[in-house]
Amino acid sequence: MVKKKKISLFNISLASGGAEKVISLLLTKLPHDFEVTLVLMYDEIHFAIPPEINTIVLSNGPIPLNETFISKLRRTFSFTVKYLNLIKQNDIDIAISFLALPNFINSFAKIRFPKLSTIISERGYPTDNTTSRISFYISKVFYPLLYNRNNKLFSNSVYINKDLSENFGINIPMEVIYNPIEIPKYRVVQSETVSKNQLNIVNVGTLNERKNQAMIIDALTDLDGEFYLDIYGKGHLESSLNNAIQSANLFNRVKLKGTVKNIYEYLANYNCFVLSSNTEGFPNALLEAMAIGLPCISTNCLSGPLELLNGSDKAIHIGKGDFFKAKYGLLINNKDVLGLSKALTYYIENPPERKKYGELAYKKASEFEISCVYQQFKAFINS
Repeated sequence: MVKKKKISLFNISLASGGAEKVISLLLTKLPHDFEVTLVLMYDEIHFAIPPEINTIVLSNGPIPLNETFISKLRRTFSFTVKYLNLIKQNDIDIAISFLALPNFINSFAKIRFPKLSTIISERGYPTDNTTSRISFYISKVFYPLLYNRNNKLFSNSVYINKDLSENFGINIPMEVIYNPIEIPKYRVVQSETVSKNQLNIVNVGTLNERKNQAMIIDALTDLDGEFYLDIYGKGHLESSLNNAIQSANLFNRVKLKGTVKNIYEYLANYNCFVLSSNTEGFPNALLEAMAIGLPCISTNCLSGPLELLNGSDKAIHIGKGDFFKAKYGLLINNKDVLGLSKALTYYIENPPERKKYGELAYKKASEFEISCVYQQFKAFINS
């Protein structure tokens, strides 16, 4: 019997985010081929962890809020020491990390243990992940200094890899492995005979500036007809969005629904999904909506939506205040409220188009089923 390689997956937490969802799905498959250790910085666990996974949490409690810079540095140093020790104690063969801070720490593991195989994963568009000019230049220094120490990197978009190469000097082998998904057992079936004067819209995402749910609220203020919007998620803009809803007199048509465990059970209640993000890594929420058969509208932000809704990374042109009929859904420009209004109107006035795009979205999403993506991931690990 061939001895299984020992691998570790390292992340900040297993909270309800996109990278965390990907990790949770990979954990259902990896034990068949590897001896797996999951390493988390913080004890925030939203997704189920298979019992055969060795789980190590480096600190008690949730992610701290409003930490000082010095406190963050001390905590990062503590995490690095603990992580290096557990790599050695658990005799890890392959160390895989997700997101920038775990990737930096994993890079130190490679420096400390040169024979260790380290794989890092960038999950967001790097240039847009920097919050200020200072943080951008800090990233320009530390990304190439640390990331290039590793054996290889994978992301979930060709645009992320291109950004890393062109703007951050990353020159290690890079590959694109799209996010996996569990195809739900049930799906939304759009009716061509449904009323043309009602559209039930859903958005899923953290309530923050990047997800830009305010754009959808703004679009609804100028629309006639029965447009209803539910937003699932939590975040620091919750009060601001509630104020916008009240100010626009949309409290009977727009609801903030908070976070839920099984989003598929809720998506089935709608007939249109809108992704309003200014930037994405690879939008799990959009893929989940497609997987249940919802016709979708998305901003053409980098990265992910173009690859999902048009099946290609080839650039397209969308006129200001307009929308683009992609292969598997509708695309609009970032922050284009008028374009979104026109796309929503197109869907409400054309039920056959909603039905067509719902079926096409479902078909496209099946390409990302976990079993298919896992085979690519396993081959990448072993290569």
